[in-house]
Amino acid sequence: MNRKKRIAAILLTAALGLIFSACGDASSESAGVPSGASAVESGQAESFSVPAASTGSEPAAGGSTLVVYFSCTGNTKAAAQTIAKAANGTIYEITPAQPYTDADLNYNDEKSRTTIEQNDPSARPEISGSVENWEKYDTVFIGYPIWWGTAPRILDTFVESYDFTGKTMIPFCTSSASGIGSSGADLKKLADGKGTWLDGRRLTADVSGADISSWLTELGIG
Repeated sequence: MNRKKRIAAILLTAALGLIFSACGDASSESAGVPSGASAVESGQAESFSVPAASTGSEPAAGGSTLVVYFSCTGNTKAAAQTIAKAANGTIYEITPAQPYTDADLNYNDEKSRTTIEQNDPSARPEISGSVENWEKYDTVFIGYPIWWGTAPRILDTFVESYDFTGKTMIPFCTSSASGIGSSGADLKKLADGKGTWLDGRRLTADVSGADISSWLTELGIG
């Protein structure tokens, strides 16, 4: 190959290299992956963002209403979400520092964690995280399942951790059969007389938004 042909071949190879490189960058951008980013990084950026466990909070639409709940099976969570949506409030999950296992929840076992806790009025299971901007809320719904006829002891931990001065507190519970009983009044006692505590209500996991809206209207919130 003479000198001119060798130079032409070199120039052609360089030009093809630039074209393929540009096409590769364009393909990455059109797929939503920044040039140079790995597939794992791209997947993380596009994945659903779960609220941080350290705060336990799940911001809803906003407002001065807070819906606090504790739920192990999801029933109380479903009711709390319906309330938060109807009240245009913020939802906060009470998250135990030590999660409850199925064995812990076995009420037929006298040695299970929940049986021991519920039989001990002084038990205060530790909570992971805390409510941010607690002072900005003036209405607080507080929900829980009924365990052994009352609220779980972790609710006692929560109530003793906050100042309810100036707040309207509205208990609600979920259960397969038991009513709310004296659980709301018991929490009020733990609040050391602070806040205005209204009568609570038993709800089902599939409570409708219309029923919640009617309840809010009764409470003067809707």
